Amino acid sequence: MKNSIHTSANISTKKIKRNFNHKENKILNIDIEYPNIHVPKGKLTEIKINTNYFSVANKFYRYAVNTLLPNAIQQYKTSIKNNYPFNYYDVVMKYTVTLNSNCTLSTYFDQYQYTGGAHGSTLRLSSTHSLQNGNIITLKDLFKNNTNYKDLIIQQLQLEAEQNLVLNPGIYFDNYKTLIAENFNEDSFYLSPKTINYYYQQYEIAPYSTGIVVFSIPYEKLEIKIPQCIGNR
Repeated sequence: MKNSIHTSANISTKKIKRNFNHKENKILNIDIEYPNIHVPKGKLTEIKINTNYFSVANKFYRYAVNTLLPNAIQQYKTSIKNNYPFNYYDVVMKYTVTLNSNCTLSTYFDQYQYTGGAHGSTLRLSSTHSLQNGNIITLKDLFKNNTNYKDLIIQQLQLEAEQNLVLNPGIYFDNYKTLIAENFNEDSFYLSPKTINYYYQQYEIAPYSTGIVVFSIPYEKLEIKIPQCIGNR
């Protein structure tokens, strides 16, 4: 008897939390959360996807400890020497699950860091996996063969940005259409039940006040092949 298909994953949260002090003063806070999945009768799938998630979390943690911590110590010493106030560094990562059905799991991470100054910065990372084999679903996988999907998406993004400007003037840089094309990144997307969501990082096409720019495009506008379960596990 064939195993039944498990169309969604069970998800729990793993955490990495740590504070670093220098001379009894807090100088770095780390608060990282990332998903850990369980797929019944899909151990290899679990391993592939959880390894990917842990890699993202661990890489951010190592960056905080190996790069930001020494910088924080140096900035603390300089602040004390010059009688300046010191604001501890803050490193935070949270995740959002945007699709967990049809044998497809799509998520994104927001990695925030504050290292002094007027405000912090956030970087978004995303991935979409098949729950049948754990493989990453790429942008190319969502389109029919020989489709010029890059140009198709860019044209749609430029059109939607132009429409957004009518309601919210000034939310993008003046040369936003050029920047949309120049900063196009095939990894910068995640899926939801009815849309593909394409995003640009802070400052790529808009000022800081606009934040991370997200365009949510209905699948039918791009003739996307919505991921589905194929056969039995």
